[in-house]
Amino acid sequence: MISERIGTWARQHLLVVGKFLGGLGLTPNMLTIIGFILNCVVAAIIASGNIRLGGALLLVSSGFDMLDGSVARATGKTSPFGGFFDSTVDRYSEVVVYFGLLWYLLDTDDWKTGSLLALAAATGALLISYARARAESAGWKASVGILARTERVVVLSAGLLLGKPVWALWILAVGTHLTAVTRMAHVWRQSRQPDGK
Repeated sequence: MISERIGTWARQHLLVVGKFLGGLGLTPNMLTIIGFILNCVVAAIIASGNIRLGGALLLVSSGFDMLDGSVARATGKTSPFGGFFDSTVDRYSEVVVYFGLLWYLLDTDDWKTGSLLALAAATGALLISYARARAESAGWKASVGILARTERVVVLSAGLLLGKPVWALWILAVGTHLTAVTRMAHVWRQSRQPDGK
């Protein structure tokens, strides 16, 4: 997945940025909250009808997904609660953008199809994260599939920038559920191994 490669790159190269931001007094949890607030702003911009600007800013606001982790590693402030808090707020950040898009779609000719697709895409996104979290809590790995967080942001941003959000929602509605099912199948295969891994 693209997100796995980006995550590896970020961990290696963003420590300098993390040290700088940590030196300013910013904590990982503060950056998580700032990221959520920025995603709320993005949602409001999309809801107002300025979807291309919203698509561009979505790429920027989503960058905070990497910065909070970089600050945590650079300042030695990693913690189980921090990881839990970051993951939970990230889900809110993603869903609030779908709310903004849904608000926008209600004033378009595609409002019925778009609304159903937005619900399907948001549900699929949550199931992807839930499947991974549940698998990891049981001792398995589930970082597989085609639409992890980074890929979802890229698809939605591209659809918004092109002025074709419903196209992006079709991809997300199908792809997120395919990814969730892929993760379930992956965990099932692991559970069938003699050592359960």
